[in-house]
Amino acid sequence: MLNLSNLFWLFFLFSALSPLLRQMRLQNARLRLIRRIEEKRGTRFISLIHRQEAVSLLGIPISRYINVEDSEQILRAIRFTPSDMPIDILLHTPGGLVLAAGQIANALKNHGAPVTVFVPHYAMSGGTLIALAADQIVMDPNAVLGPVDPQIDGLPAVSILKATTQKDVNELDDKTLILADVARKAIDQVRATVREILLDKVTPEKAEELAAQFTEGRWTHDHPITFSELAEMGLPVSAELPREIYDLMDYYPQPVQQNPPVQYIPVPYRRHERKG
Repeated sequence: MLNLSNLFWLFFLFSALSPLLRQMRLQNARLRLIRRIEEKRGTRFISLIHRQEAVSLLGIPISRYINVEDSEQILRAIRFTPSDMPIDILLHTPGGLVLAAGQIANALKNHGAPVTVFVPHYAMSGGTLIALAADQIVMDPNAVLGPVDPQIDGLPAVSILKATTQKDVNELDDKTLILADVARKAIDQVRATVREILLDKVTPEKAEELAAQFTEGRWTHDHPITFSELAEMGLPVSAELPREIYDLMDYYPQPVQQNPPVQYIPVPYRRHERKG
């Protein structure tokens, strides 16, 4: 007979292995759907999805953003792709490191075949930088991009510069002066990156205008730039997001909470006309 000690260890092993098995099933389902998308579109498909996932034994969610590891993996995927094969990349991210996002954007820009970016919900900051490198941005009609103005120590670089102009330079301490210098360099560098990325899509004058618009700090850093605004800017956007993109996002669930804040019956409804 099983004693209490054995039951405890069986329960512990089940609790430890169950999340791992669930994660493996999710991963396999993702890969199968990605392969179907590739076969249907004749492309290399890459996903960059930063969503909280409960990956630890205790189910504690972790927040993710674009980092150097992401850029290494995506650059590797691009190297594995023939220069004449189109690339599709799914973006769902709050942003991240300018260095990593810039590397990804430049690699996509330099790819020999067309690049399509899919945005089902949002691609902010560094995600927007990557999206601007694409030949086509395909979005849900309610999806958004965002500004790419650089942040220094969690503060907008533009705001740091503005604050320093409102005081006499002799009233500013050394740290503030250093931050202002770094802020100016960061703005110039990001603006140059955006301008370079856009040069093969629009005229030099338009590239300069859009680079300033995205980096000059006219909006807060989390300001949503909508589909219609992007279209008015003259960027190559489309609202015809494939059904498979939504299906793939279903395989990246948020951690289950005891009292979920959003609930609905997860099936599409069709309105039927009432017969007389």
